[in-house]
Amino acid sequence: MAKFYVTPEGLKKMKEEIKQLKNVKRPEITNRVQVAREHGDLKENAEYHAAKEELQHLQNRINDMEYKLMHAVIVKEEDIPSDKVYILATVNLQNIKTKEKITYTLVPDNEADWETGKISVNTPIGKGLLGKAVGDTATIQVPNGELQLKILKISRN
Repeated sequence: MAKFYVTPEGLKKMKEEIKQLKNVKRPEITNRVQVAREHGDLKENAEYHAAKEELQHLQNRINDMEYKLMHAVIVKEEDIPSDKVYILATVNLQNIKTKEKITYTLVPDNEADWETGKISVNTPIGKGLLGKAVGDTATIQVPNGELQLKILKISRN
């Protein structure tokens, strides 16, 4: 059974999104299916088929989110050691090759936001950093080669 790590804030967002999808989006699309059905022959009714397909995609999204909700493991910062890189750690790094310094915060998949430096623990970089300590160098395979990152600092927000 898969576990899906989520922060209390992430759990709240998931629940709100599921509620929105079920109570707003699904009724809207269901209504469009019914209206399109009234336009006649269903075999050649592109509007009907498009709405049915959209409804199926929406239902798949709801099912996926509910599955993740059922298997969610709530992660709180205070429960995580701060001496090594784990989920919710903010890590100051230096690229060994370019000497560029960068900061990432490792988060659950559904909370990743590249623009704010929040990366999923399941990305190649996230996986490569997990379990490392200050002073360690992580060698990470990325699509365009190998990346070596030295861990300068680990903190919790």
